[in-house]
Amino acid sequence: MTTSNFTTLLLAAVSFAGSANGQTAKLLTEKNNQVTHLKKHPMENQNYTASIMVDKDPKTAFDAIKNFRGWWSEDIEGKTDQLGEVFVYHYKDIHICKLKLIEVVPDKKLVYLVLDNQFSFTKDKSEWIGTRLIFDIAKEGDKTKVKFTHEGLVPEYECYKVCYDAWGNYIKNSLYSLITTGKGQPNPKNKDGFNAELAAKWKIN
Repeated sequence: MTTSNFTTLLLAAVSFAGSANGQTAKLLTEKNNQVTHLKKHPMENQNYTASIMVDKDPKTAFDAIKNFRGWWSEDIEGKTDQLGEVFVYHYKDIHICKLKLIEVVPDKKLVYLVLDNQFSFTKDKSEWIGTRLIFDIAKEGDKTKVKFTHEGLVPEYECYKVCYDAWGNYIKNSLYSLITTGKGQPNPKNKDGFNAELAAKWKIN
């Protein structure tokens, strides 16, 4: 092969590579645009959320949230306040849930991942699995705002109406009370508590 022919082939290869890279870049840009579009999908705004304002400092709110036995249920096995730890909540044979604390920003944020879950009253046994409980804490003036988001809990879920009522009570009443007075309203150990009211209202067996 002559030097001239080799140079021609080399230039052609470089030109093709540049064209291929351009196509790749275009495809990546299109894919990124698609991802961005998906992130803006209305479903993102359908996650369950509830917020409370308390006359306490962020640390008091942060410490109260980690104490799931103090505001959710005394029937919890495991540590709820340590990063990486797994704990289990249950209510009779109606609801059992395994969670893991996966993110901690002191006095600002707590994130719990639902590792496993089962309701006795839903056909889809995967509901809740892979969803996250997110608590954002922020100082607003002389008060502290706690925003709870159950990321992935959306109206399409069969359990949504029951969960909507349940979280509304636990966050706006029980957690609020624990933060402001030091005493929440969790389901008592080995007793029905608020869960019994929900079961009766929604005719859950």
